Amino acid sequence: MAEVNDDRVVSFDDEPLVLVDSEDRELGFCTKADAHRGEGRLHRAFSLVVFNSAGALLLQRRAAHKPLWPGYWSNTVCSHPRRGEAMDAAIQRRLREEVGLQAEMSFLFKFQYRARFGDKGSEHELCWVYAGRSDATPRANPQEVDAIRYLSPGDVDEALRTTPEAFTPWFHLEWPRIRRDHSRLLGRGT
Repeated sequence: MAEVNDDRVVSFDDEPLVLVDSEDRELGFCTKADAHRGEGRLHRAFSLVVFNSAGALLLQRRAAHKPLWPGYWSNTVCSHPRRGEAMDAAIQRRLREEVGLQAEMSFLFKFQYRARFGDKGSEHELCWVYAGRSDATPRANPQEVDAIRYLSPGDVDEALRTTPEAFTPWFHLEWPRIRRDHSRLLGRGT
């Protein structure tokens, strides 16, 4: 595990998220807690994948106290823009807050999904996926992340195949598309 960042709380149940329709048109706002209750309300989100220069992907294991998918492995950063926050500002904020990195990020694609986590709630997101590259040393914020590790794309494929239950549902959806449509990001570690 990489060096630990400070333990600032950076995510709040009452933060206002952006509700959207399936065309990503803003419909209004609700709290993060309300957006994830029951079957969930469709809201705008983002997933960031950060590779090092060798082509390895930085993965995070979500903090054990998170209400949805605690302790699951996932992409580098996953979060939401807040009410009135531009997407570029949101992704840079969360990249800093969760893993202590700065990186130029490029938009890849959007996808919509819904995933239920037992009786705890659901993710129902229109998710924007971005990719970037950094060789800086990540620093996990323990409020958000229990562990971080780099895996080559081939090792990510193998982990998803052999231990699919260890990964978040959104990562299962986005990774194959990244592999198929954005192989130039993967470099030598394919």
